[in-house]
Amino acid sequence: MSQSDATAEFDAALATAVRPEQAYDALQRLVERTIGARLFTVMDVVQDEMKGRRAFTSDPVSYPASGWITLRENNWFDTVIRHHKTYVANDIVQITRDFADHALIESLGCRSIVNHPVLMSGTLVATINMLHEEGHFTPERVSTIAKVLNPRALAAYEHYQNLKANRE
Repeated sequence: MSQSDATAEFDAALATAVRPEQAYDALQRLVERTIGARLFTVMDVVQDEMKGRRAFTSDPVSYPASGWITLRENNWFDTVIRHHKTYVANDIVQITRDFADHALIESLGCRSIVNHPVLMSGTLVATINMLHEEGHFTPERVSTIAKVLNPRALAAYEHYQNLKANRE
């Protein structure tokens, strides 16, 4: 599927989403069709309080949506939370340094990670997290992530939040 077809499919799916999770389902499908991901999650972030929670997951058994957790300072935190940059780790050595759940990550066949920040008016509100086999996130794929996800991740986040608020 071409990138333009995948983005058109995302736009149509987002426009018809009526349940909050459908917004992130659409984003997950876009990622799978343009970049590839064995595991896809979205984490809400409250940067000032150093906390995050998994709001969406493609694998609810291994990585369920969760309550709030305290974020720990490390290279990942510095890259994504503090500097709002895309974090890339293409091997289990780097993942082991930055993620306490590295054994679970590896057990799922994932040995590379990209965490992409979602910014609203310059404030970090979420991260889009993609995991795959070792070395999957090449410079070309990381470039595609920036081009494809920046506007669409924010649109999915806003739509998710609006649908969620309407349910409460």
